[in-house]
Order: sequence, then structure tokens, then C-alpha cells
Amino acid sequence: MTHLPTDPADFASQAIDGFVQAHPRHVRRVDGGVVRLAPIPAGQVGVVTGGGSGHYPAFAGLVGRGLAAGAVCGNIFASPSAGQVYRVGSAVERGGGLLLAFGNYAGDMLHFSLGAERLRHQGIDVRIVAVTDDMASAPADQPELRRGIAGGLVVYKIAGAAAEAGLDLDAVERLARKANGRTRSLGVAFSGCTLPGASEPLFTVPQQRMAIGMGLHGEPGLSEGPIVPAQELAALLVDRLLAERPAEVPQSQQRVVVLLNGLGNFKYEELFALFGAVAAELDAAGVVMADCECGELVTSLDMAGVSLSVCWLDGELELLWMAAADSPAYRRGVFERHPEAPAGAVPAEELTVPGAPAATPRPVTAGSGTADQQALLERMRAVERELIQRQEELGGLDAVAGDGDHGLGMVRGIQGALSSAANTLAGGGSTAALLIEAGEAWSDQGGGTSGALWGGALMAAGQQIASADTLDGDSIAAAVAAALQAVMALGKAVPGDKTMVDALQPFSDRLGAGVQAGESLEQALHQAAAASFEAALATAQLLPRLGRARPHGERSLGHPDPGAMSLAYSLMAATRSGDPAVSSSPPPLP
Repeated sequence: MTHLPTDPADFASQAIDGFVQAHPRHVRRVDGGVVRLAPIPAGQVGVVTGGGSGHYPAFAGLVGRGLAAGAVCGNIFASPSAGQVYRVGSAVERGGGLLLAFGNYAGDMLHFSLGAERLRHQGIDVRIVAVTDDMASAPADQPELRRGIAGGLVVYKIAGAAAEAGLDLDAVERLARKANGRTRSLGVAFSGCTLPGASEPLFTVPQQRMAIGMGLHGEPGLSEGPIVPAQELAALLVDRLLAERPAEVPQSQQRVVVLLNGLGNFKYEELFALFGAVAAELDAAGVVMADCECGELVTSLDMAGVSLSVCWLDGELELLWMAAADSPAYRRGVFERHPEAPAGAVPAEELTVPGAPAATPRPVTAGSGTADQQALLERMRAVERELIQRQEELGGLDAVAGDGDHGLGMVRGIQGALSSAANTLAGGGSTAALLIEAGEAWSDQGGGTSGALWGGALMAAGQQIASADTLDGDSIAAAVAAALQAVMALGKAVPGDKTMVDALQPFSDRLGAGVQAGESLEQALHQAAAASFEAALATAQLLPRLGRARPHGERSLGHPDPGAMSLAYSLMAATRSGDPAVSSSPPPLP
């Protein structure tokens, strides 16, 4: 996507920094994302949205009066971390509680839910609304499995307007859910999208063909068809959307908001041509267009594609949709003046959340620590080297049925964890504290589902070590077992779901058995890592039952799960570092 030389690890952060500088009248930077320049009034509900970067104007572009009070900004196509959600939510909240609204993706659900729990522990009332407008991602009778795409704008706008009007948190949540339940979207793609710094797109669409039902993160379409003229494409989209008219809306009384959205490389003249055809189809069906938006509303980097969204209105939804809004990317109407802090008047202490963990890795500080702690750091450095070497391979596996960013997320996660672990050790921290801080940093830096799962695993292992009397084979096996249980609880995965659990459980089982059989710790670790690697390879024969890959399960047959492989590669590297005689690395997958 990028034309300038780009470091993918820093691109999203640099883009957000530049976005804030480009919109100094609307937003300011906080640790984890952006918030309104002036705090919302005391007692007002704070609407917080967010997700991975790469979708501008979602999500940072929708921060402003009448819309979101803050946006949590993850890495490219990767969900933000629970720590980011916590910090942005803390910076926004003014006594009225928080509504967290975001697309229904596994990583976002996991991190926003964990962040919400941390906010609730601070005494803040937090509600969650996951947007589920994409018809292509699950059947109509399973709306909870549908992902969120361009229709999210309707949900964020109505929730933001309700909050701006002074409604309480119960009412804001109810209206957001109502808007979500009445919104449907469907899209097509004519080309794939390319991650910053990558030379090839995540997927391709054959010439003169279109992928129907593409995902915002570059997930392939669920079916393909020939490219058709605007009139035929409009008929396809409108017919499928109207077929899911909500049951409570009479056919003869359909009044809708229409969003025609360009996905990044489908530009305005073509959008206008298609919009005219859409309007004609709606008119012929007796549907009244109460309002519309036609432009780039939620993009997917440089994807050539378009999506159509429809929200069936009633009196209260229409009033809120039509209400004024003023954000960097979306504006309508005029607000009456009220006392907002001008630029430069925001107290400096409000720019960060007191006591919140840092969002970026701290410089590694040299320290001593025990021999066992130094050995643990060396194992982590070996994992870092392995993941850097495997980054492209893991990204390729992820792109088979996902968004292709797994390798990058793993590298970011281990680098954040290693930096935090080294600093904890330099400050005299215990082994348990080292693991807990490393887990917090991995979650923060890695983002996505994997970031949350690796972070949770390390933190659970650290908490188990903290309760042990001694650090030996038994306590290490118990720590690994605790990590496994944390991953299964957080991800709701079991063996056979084609996730990292399929590689972690064999490691835990074999390690525990080896320790009980009297094997040396190094021998037990080597054998456990080998079992994990074999199990990870065997996931090639499984169909995914969870996460972003689930709708594209057939595509993943014959390819091992990227999360299972990254775990197995990491375990192989970590156990090799403990035995200088074992230095070979598994060859790259074909």
C-alpha cells in the first residue's frame, strides 16, 4: 500500500501521530489512541470506539462532538490491547459511564472485554455493543457471529448523538443495540489490499471477477462472480439487503439511511455512478431514502471494493441520525456553542492516565538477576530471533484465511515482552513479576487475539510461579498448565478448534509427564516442544471453528494454524537456548 519506505512495526503509530497533528481542533493524543480535544461534559456518557488501524476514517476520524469521545487505535488490522482500551476509557470517562462500541472480531471482543473489566474495577459502569452488520459472515439466524463493517458508522453516530443529548448509559446502550439490530451491510471486492511494507496483496481476485462478501481486514470473499455493470451490482446488493428487512418494519413503511462505502481504491466517480443505480433500485422497491452517505466511510487500506449498508429507521433513530456531529472525518449540522476548552487549555495531567502502564516498550536496562532469571531472558531472546526469522512465513499462513498480520503481531509482542522483562529484572523484580510484566507488555504490543492470549498465558504462569515454594520442574509444569487454562478460558477454545491450544496442550501434557517420570527439566522441555511442533503441523487437517478464519474454513485445509505454529516455533527456540548442543531450527514451511 505504501509508496514511501515504511517500517511496518511503526507505521500505525506514525500515522496516528500525524493524524492528530493534522486535526488540532478536534483531537489530542493519549496513550492508546485519541480523544476529543476538550473533555466531554461532566456526567455525559463516553462513547468509545476503536479497532485496528488501516480503516480510516474509522476509527480515529469519528472522534468529536455528536460521535465518539475517544477511539482506541490498534496496529494495522490488529485489535488494540486491553491496556489501550483501559487507558483511553479512563481518559474519556467523566462520571456518566462508558459505552464501548466496535466490530465483532475475536481479538476486539477479547481485548475490549478485558479492558472493560479493568475499568469496572475502577468503579466505572461500562457497557459493550459489538457491531454485527455484515450479512456475508454468518447466517441471519446467527447474528452474534456476524462481523462489523461499514454499518458501524450508524451505530457510533446514533450512540454518540444520544450521549451528546444527555441520555443516560442505559438509554445510550439501548439505542446503540437497536441501531445495530436494524443495520445490514454487504460488500464486494475487485482486488486485495496490501499491508504497509508488503510487496504482495493479502489475497487476489481473478481478472474480471469480483469477490462477494469480503472482510475489512482483507479476508477473502465467500464467493466470486463476474464483474457486472452498476445497475446489476446495485440490484444484487439491494435485493440481498432488503431480504433481511427487520421483522418489526412493515414492508410498506421502509424508511432507511443508506451508506455507500468505498473501501480505499474504489473512487468517488464510480461510487456516484453506483449510487444512482442503488437509489433507483430502492425507489422501485418502495423504500424511502431518508438520508444517505456516499464516500469513503470505512476503508481497507488500498482495497478496490465497495459496500452498501442500510439502516431501517424509526422516529427516535432518525432524530439521532440527523443530529449534529463534528469530527475530523464526519460533520453535519451546527452545534450551539457550549463551554469547551480551547486548544492549549487542556490540563497537562489529563494527557495521560495516572498509574497506567506504558504503551510502548521501555529501553532495556542492564541488570544482574539470578542465573535462572538470566537464562529465562536468554530463552526469550531466542524466541525473538526465531519469530523475526519466521515473520513472513507466519504472515503467509495467516493470509490463507485471515488478515496476514500474525507474524508482525508476534514480533511486536515478544519485543515488548522482552523489553519489559529486562527492565523488571533490572529493578530487582522476581521471576513471577518478570513473567507478569512481560505478559502485560505482550498484550499491549502484540494486539489482536494472539496478543491477548499470549499476554494472559504469561501472566497466568507468573501468578502460578508466585504461589510456588521453589522454582523446579514441578512448579514450571504447573505454570505451563496454568497458562494453558488461561488461554482456553480467554479464547473459549478447546483442542480440535484449530488454534494455539492444539499446540499448547501437548506441550503442557508432555512436560508434566516428563517431570513426573524423573526426566531432567531440559530433556522434558525438549520432548514437550517436539510434541507441540508435531501437533501444530497436524492442525493442517483441521477446520477452524473459532475466530476470523471460521467463515473461510475450507481455504485453511492443508495449512497449519498460524497461532499453533508460532507457539510451536517459540517453544522450540526457547528450549534450544537451554541446551547449546541443540541449535538447529525447523526448516520453513513450504
